[in-house]
Amino acid sequence: MSGNRERTYIMIKPDGVQRGLIGKIIQRFEDRGYKLIALKMQSATTEHLEKHYADLKGKPFFPGLIKYMASGPVVAMVWEGLDAVKTGRVMLGATNPLQSPVGSIRGDFCLAVGRNICHGSDSVDSAEKEIALWFPEGVTQYTSALDTWVFEN
Repeated sequence: MSGNRERTYIMIKPDGVQRGLIGKIIQRFEDRGYKLIALKMQSATTEHLEKHYADLKGKPFFPGLIKYMASGPVVAMVWEGLDAVKTGRVMLGATNPLQSPVGSIRGDFCLAVGRNICHGSDSVDSAEKEIALWFPEGVTQYTSALDTWVFEN
C-alpha cells in the first residue's frame, strides 16, 4: 500500500503486556495520527512464533526468544497511515533500548534488548507477511473522520 494507507504490524511483547504498557503504546500511535485497523491479544504457540521469527532461526538467541515470547500473551496490532513502517520503527526506537532516544517507546520504557517490549515491521513487505500471519481473518477498513485533519489533500 502507498501513501496514507501504508500498513505496519506492531506487537507488544509479553514484558510490555505484563508491565501494563498496552494503553500507553496505543496512545502514542493514536497521538501521532495513525489509524488502528486490527487489534487482538493472544498467547502465541511456539509454532506460530517460529514462523514469525523464521529469519532469526540460526541465531544463538533464537530458542530463548521463542521461549520468552511464548511465556505470556502479546498484543498484535495493525496501524495504517503515511509512512507507517518507517515512522513506526522510529517511534519504537532502537532494538537495544540503551541506544534509543528518550521520547521513543523503548527509550522511555525499557533497558534490556531481551525485554524491549515491542516488535515493529522492518519493511512494507515484512509488514504484509506479518499481518497475514497474525490476522488471517483480515483487518477492518473504515474512513476516519479525522483523516482530513491529519493529512493534506
